[in-house]
Amino acid sequence: MPEEGIKYVARQELLTYEEMTRLMKLLVGMGIEKIRITGGEPFVRKDMMQFLRSISRLEGLKKINITTNGTLTAALVPELKALGINSINLSMDTIDRERFHRITRRDEFDKVMQTFHALLEHDIKTKINAVVMQGKNTEDLIPMAELTRNHPVNVRFIEEMPFNGEGSHYEKLHWNHRKILQHLQEHFPSMEKIPDPPHSTSMNYRIPGYAGSIGIIAAYSRTFCGTCNRIRITPQGMLRTCLYDNGVFNIRDLMRAGATDQQLSDAFLDALSNRAKDGWEAEQNRRFGLPVQESMSTIGG
Repeated sequence: MPEEGIKYVARQELLTYEEMTRLMKLLVGMGIEKIRITGGEPFVRKDMMQFLRSISRLEGLKKINITTNGTLTAALVPELKALGINSINLSMDTIDRERFHRITRRDEFDKVMQTFHALLEHDIKTKINAVVMQGKNTEDLIPMAELTRNHPVNVRFIEEMPFNGEGSHYEKLHWNHRKILQHLQEHFPSMEKIPDPPHSTSMNYRIPGYAGSIGIIAAYSRTFCGTCNRIRITPQGMLRTCLYDNGVFNIRDLMRAGATDQQLSDAFLDALSNRAKDGWEAEQNRRFGLPVQESMSTIGG
């Protein structure tokens, strides 16, 4: 969380639920089978559960996944289970209360842990997303990996990206995916590689005898770009075919200008057929030559 907080955009700038439902129906009809509602905290938006109930009925949609910071989620877990939510990614960069407060600038550690235990209690597939930040939470790698000893969770360590609101603040990323793996192997020498799911962004491992698994995501090194099949739509309707681009076109504006479903479909297909080959090219081709400096809170984690 930026120290100065975040600037909220005017409500009329956001996609309405009706516009989002139209987009989801269109994209599912074009072959999209999985949708992720992401954050920050998606449930800070009023009536999010009603929206989830609506899209859960879309014919052809096989999976709805959610990324949450866990602060507003615990009480909703039973209904999320009943809706058939496929999995939930819980953003949690530390399991130390004091470090949690320093990183998030919020005293909400207990709420996040309540969400964690509620997800386990209701047997919802759970992934923990932890961004590895030098000087902030590297002490947590081993304790967080230990969460997989008794819990069937996938703890995923993510390279820090330059989405911190000020551009890249390092000349060289010290804690890259190799360093993270080396550190884990020094403490868990029996840790072994396991197969990665199709289109996975993470390299996955397990410690023999442990209930869960460990993933490492080379988000800055971008080693997985060749198999990435993801697109992202921001709350204001900007399509990003790569996390490192700064938007291809604004879907909200097209819809509000009266575009038909066919015109929207054509725009999507054109954008996808011309996407950058990897994150490095996407960053190089950013519109107006703008460097990466936006906060991840404006993109969706």
